[in-house]
Amino acid sequence: MTRLSGIRSIMEDIAAAGQDVDDGDWLNLSPGNPSHIPEVVSAWQRLTREALDERFVEASTRYGPSRGTGGLVDALVGYFNLTYGWSIGPENVVVGPGSQMLSFIAATLFTGPGGDGRVRPLVLPRLPDYTGYQGLVMDPGGIVGVEPLVVDEGPHSFHYAVDTEALARLDTMGMMLLSSPANPTGSSLDAADLKALTDIAERRDVPLVVDHAYGEPFPGVVQTRVAPVLHPHVLNLFTFSKAGLPGERIAFAIGPAELIDPMVSFIANSALHAPQLVQATVESALTGRDIDVLTTRHITPYYKAKRAMAEALLEEALPDTLRWRLHSSDGGMFCWLHIDHDWFDDLELYELLKRKKMFVVPGRHFFVAPLDTPFLRTHGRRCVRLSLSPNEWAVAEGVNRLAEALRELRAERGGR
Repeated sequence: MTRLSGIRSIMEDIAAAGQDVDDGDWLNLSPGNPSHIPEVVSAWQRLTREALDERFVEASTRYGPSRGTGGLVDALVGYFNLTYGWSIGPENVVVGPGSQMLSFIAATLFTGPGGDGRVRPLVLPRLPDYTGYQGLVMDPGGIVGVEPLVVDEGPHSFHYAVDTEALARLDTMGMMLLSSPANPTGSSLDAADLKALTDIAERRDVPLVVDHAYGEPFPGVVQTRVAPVLHPHVLNLFTFSKAGLPGERIAFAIGPAELIDPMVSFIANSALHAPQLVQATVESALTGRDIDVLTTRHITPYYKAKRAMAEALLEEALPDTLRWRLHSSDGGMFCWLHIDHDWFDDLELYELLKRKKMFVVPGRHFFVAPLDTPFLRTHGRRCVRLSLSPNEWAVAEGVNRLAEALRELRAERGGR
């Protein structure tokens, strides 16, 4: 928890750049912050004002239940039962201060040293995955990542698949965790992958935690292949961050009561409860179905168009002689780019782009140690993540600077 992570080092670089007001304008294509879509911002401002005017006293001047306010928990139960035909109750829900914290709670509860002294690791079943997961465990050797299968889709497109056979060969695990749709790739589980993962979770008697931060039912940043599922071994995480409220740190988990109850206790013992004024705000968004309007009319179309624009820009700007592939995704907040050349190194590109006043995220930060496996040497270190959150001009200019940097890097290292 005290180590300088790769992402934190990038954030410090960005902060240092921002302090030099005479150093020109920087392009930041690294953040996971959602775009400021005017209609979305306006809706949340209205709902927040209503909560402030009508419910400030009950929400902000009193302590509340650790599971979440009764109104929000009931709203979540009603929303998901209506949307998916489920039959969940309040015992299946816990509200927390962000999905990152809910992930940490689950990892603390379900991984770590067992009664036999062996560490039950947190398993990331499909790398690359969200860098924040790497800080969830406090035990040496407490996190294990499974390298993916790489599936070609054409000269400039590919996707990752879960290597279920390699996953099944792991001798021990405490919990599996993955984002779907994934950060950084936008890849979402299909029905076969989800069934394979739930089967393994059931055989090993461990939780499978699926982080839906970018998918269904909201925010719909990426259109998914399969809806969330209820299963005795599945814990679903959802958040309002990518729906426009990242600074409010409000999220919730849905799953079997046997997994939810200890999480409620953890929140009671550590944070008491999640912030309550924003709970009132999102409760209104659920009961009035405002969240569905924001998702279908604004958020999903916005990122679908942004992704299509980025794909066209990359096709136009990148050199014809460059072997590059983009991870396929139907929409999404990121572009995950693979440069298939021996001369390419993600950290060298990062440093070169810094000199051009631009930030991206090196691909290696989305993989877990050890980082010297053949796959990571030939693939993981040859990837880079570009954010599509900035405005259209910034994305277009960023792609141009990227293409220029790749030409220079190839020339410097004698590549072809």
